[in-house]
Amino acid sequence: MNKEKTLVVIGAQWGDEGKGKIIDLISQNADVVVRFNGGNNAGHTVIVDGKTYRFRLLPSGVISPKTLNIIATGVIVNLNGLLEEIEEAEKNGLSIRNLYISDRSPLVLPYHILLDKFYEEKRGNKKIGTTARGIGPAYTDHFSRDTIHVGDLLDKEVFREKLEYIYSLKRAILSSDFMLPSFEEIYNSQIEAFEKLMEKRVVVTDTSKLIYDNIKAEKRILFEGAQGTLLDINFGTYPFVTSSFTISGGVCVGAGLPPQCINKIVGVIKAYTSRVGEGPFPSEITDELAEIIREKGQEYGTVTRRPRRVGWLDFVALRYAKRINGFTDLAITKLDVLSGLDRIKFVIAYKYNGKIIEEFPSSLNILEKCEPIIEEISGWKQPLKGIKKYEELPENVIRYIERIEKELETKVTIIGTGPARDEVILLKDLWE
Repeated sequence: MNKEKTLVVIGAQWGDEGKGKIIDLISQNADVVVRFNGGNNAGHTVIVDGKTYRFRLLPSGVISPKTLNIIATGVIVNLNGLLEEIEEAEKNGLSIRNLYISDRSPLVLPYHILLDKFYEEKRGNKKIGTTARGIGPAYTDHFSRDTIHVGDLLDKEVFREKLEYIYSLKRAILSSDFMLPSFEEIYNSQIEAFEKLMEKRVVVTDTSKLIYDNIKAEKRILFEGAQGTLLDINFGTYPFVTSSFTISGGVCVGAGLPPQCINKIVGVIKAYTSRVGEGPFPSEITDELAEIIREKGQEYGTVTRRPRRVGWLDFVALRYAKRINGFTDLAITKLDVLSGLDRIKFVIAYKYNGKIIEEFPSSLNILEKCEPIIEEISGWKQPLKGIKKYEELPENVIRYIERIEKELETKVTIIGTGPARDEVILLKDLWE
């Protein structure tokens, strides 16, 4: 087994770090790209030759016709959402021909979406900020052993029998106010979507075996993470998190592989911080500068279009992300957004009850009361667009990068200088 050929890309913050761009860059030399977690509640944006592609369920490798693309077991699948995404990609000139879906992947069904909205409304002022895509309720069904898998649709009678049972449970929960579609409507819509996917030559199979076989064949395999470390269901800022495992260990769980199969883990860091929805955010910027950064960085959700909250880089949170993910390399994105600022700030520690703490609190109650301890450096005026060599970067950009490397004890190997695919400085071939 050659572990030198496997690489994982993980968001180091609260998601929206620019993983899509980094994954697209690395995937150009990958044989296989694997989505291992999440659902269509998160999106990746990739800009190639001036054309913008937005992916939610599809692996970013679909841009390359030679790449094998896999939606692994850890991904929650909305069949109609996937079908719409494929059709949208085809309209943009992509040919989706090498797509495999795990037969074990749980399905998102209409009642999951209704339940998502129902629970969020009932939370009142304690709302989580869900995308209302049904992901949480679908994972809930999975862990309570009431899920329906993609592979169940290979046998219509099996699918019908399982759906009849679970549908009866959901009807008992959802009142008529929620306009739950009839059993036949749900059944027929899922069968229709599944058959259309089969017509597009999407393959439903045991993806764990498929991935393992490609590892044995010494193929280059890229594992594509969704969301970010601080949204992990176990190690994020619970309950303001997603419902899946977003850290590097989630690859083994979501793809069905032993840890020794993984070689490199790339942490993607945005040059500042953002988060969507509710929850503590120690480095948050609350004055007019927040709106300037939000507009310049186009900080709006790929899926929801909700404006993101923005803040300074937070080394307390990033050191935590490094510890639980084991980053071997770092990629920095959106440095260009900070061009023009007189001063660049970052958080080096927190103050809690008069004490300085340098470790990210596991308690949400403590984190909510933490005040940021901030340092700052001089900014840079020069636009970064078009810069291709590290030594051509403004001196203060290099200082900022070096500070990140020092704090995280990890080398930066990819530097984004703009949103497009070619607006990047690659310091090392990660496949070597």
